[in-house]
Amino acid sequence: MRLSRAGWALMTVLSLLVVLISVHYFAFDSTTYFEQQREVFIRREVVLGLHISGAVLALLTGPWQFARSIRDRWPMVHRIVGRAYVVGCLVGGLAGLALSTTAHGGWVTSLGFAGLAIAWLGTTVVAFAMIRARRVKEHKKWMIRSFSLTFAAVTLRLMLGAYEGFDLDIPFAHAYSAIAWLCWVPNLVVAWWHTSQRQELVLARAAERP
Repeated sequence: MRLSRAGWALMTVLSLLVVLISVHYFAFDSTTYFEQQREVFIRREVVLGLHISGAVLALLTGPWQFARSIRDRWPMVHRIVGRAYVVGCLVGGLAGLALSTTAHGGWVTSLGFAGLAIAWLGTTVVAFAMIRARRVKEHKKWMIRSFSLTFAAVTLRLMLGAYEGFDLDIPFAHAYSAIAWLCWVPNLVVAWWHTSQRQELVLARAAERP
């Protein structure tokens, strides 16, 4: 339980930090855009604004969907926050899909970010469909998968920070192409394993051991 709470706290803090970091984009100050994408962001500021707005909303609301105390004590709050999360994912995902066509690094980067956007949209839509069908258990699984992709905003910045901090002898375009995939594929793999029947079986067997 302690590990679970610690994990939730870390996830929430990192999400809020990325929200704070992303706020500067709302000034639409081109000097704050990273150099390789500056010209593209200037040309596509409306789409960029939609993407950042959606992602920020999803990062702000997503962690609270996993707070059991809110779900149990204030189910209406849980539903309202959940709808806001879905809106954030849809807006952020659609805008992200549009932005992916002009991502720095060429077609490999574009495919990576397009895949993220499509997976983000897909898992969120399925999660919403599951709760509408009152399939609560499946809804929880798909929400975990959805937020693992929302959290790609965090892993993306952690990886970019690591690239800059370690001063790796790799061209930025190559590193960015790799990060376009690495920021979300491992997240989704872990989330999928965590929500799979196989993982549930492993946990059940572990609980049965003396």
